[in-house]
Amino acid sequence: MQSNKLRMAIRATAAIAVLGMAGPASAVSFDAGGYDTSVYGYARLNASYDIDENVSNDTSSFDYSKINVGANEKNEATGYFGSESTQTRIGIVTTSPEGVEVKVEADFRGGFRLRHGYGSYKGVLAGQTWSNFTSFVGNTSTLDFDGLPGLAGYQSRVPQLRYTSGPISVSAEQPKNSIAGSTTTKNGMPALTARLEDSAGNLSYSAAVLTQQLSIDSGTSDSSAFGFATFVAGKIALSDMITIQGTLSYADGASNYLYRMGQVSGYVENGDVETISGYGGSVGAGFNLGDGSSINIGYGTTKIDIDDGVAAGVIVATSTNDNSLNESISAVMANYQWTPVKNVKMGVEYKYATRELQNGDDGDASSVAFAAQYNF
Repeated sequence: MQSNKLRMAIRATAAIAVLGMAGPASAVSFDAGGYDTSVYGYARLNASYDIDENVSNDTSSFDYSKINVGANEKNEATGYFGSESTQTRIGIVTTSPEGVEVKVEADFRGGFRLRHGYGSYKGVLAGQTWSNFTSFVGNTSTLDFDGLPGLAGYQSRVPQLRYTSGPISVSAEQPKNSIAGSTTTKNGMPALTARLEDSAGNLSYSAAVLTQQLSIDSGTSDSSAFGFATFVAGKIALSDMITIQGTLSYADGASNYLYRMGQVSGYVENGDVETISGYGGSVGAGFNLGDGSSINIGYGTTKIDIDDGVAAGVIVATSTNDNSLNESISAVMANYQWTPVKNVKMGVEYKYATRELQNGDDGDASSVAFAAQYNF
């Protein structure tokens, strides 16, 4: 019984991280021919005021590639406002009398897009959902839809086949990688993952590993290399009011899985695939003020080593702000969230972020965000 309670606590923590700032929601539930069905979702307004650069994207999330660096910092304008509701979400989950669960969920980011679409039965899941190389237990709650840099794993959804038994889950997934200097990249095998996620007392924790193959094949020549990634994440409740959480990640040949840095996992030099390594991490604290109010502070950073790729002339790190390959990004944020009425959550957040290229050019930017979310 105690083990079940601990796992329920983990799932609750993950649900809060997944929904961003979502408060307790009461899904619309009903029985249809023996199928236990729930419809859920939320409507949300995001608004942002970029103080010194135009760095917000389609959900008012912070876009690090838009931070001006080098000489471009001299041409900065100030004061950009934007708002949208594309994070609005709707989903349905149903369980058959035989215990088969099916879930379909979508939102409007970049158009109407599928977030989750899977079926599961007795621990076997097939379809698209969160990568098994992901954990939310170490995440600090942010208004930014995309969260902090350096969070644990991929932090997004992929097609996969997964098996879960207790706290252990393994999967074969669509790989996420890119290789600089090649137009003949191929996926020769799925990404393979294994994850442990559990709790003990006031501590929730997770650890995972992933391996994938980086391959090129032009028909006349081919090369491949194996990459791997790993992370650990944890959260501890110091009291009913205070939690401390954090994550650490490392990758070599799988830096596409370093959250908010993953631009390239390898490069081609003299016909051979070479891997790129990197690391990331985050730390934060949450303060529960009661009555649905909280204060959250956090810091995250990610860095990759592209020096060899630049020296080989395969990776070009320029001083422009046209999505140049970042060597490192970092951010610090603080927010206040409150619940004026049941199933409604609001918040304000300040974020300061930096970006650095391989050639040493760097820049910074800051933004203030507001959000209002209505759950059902």
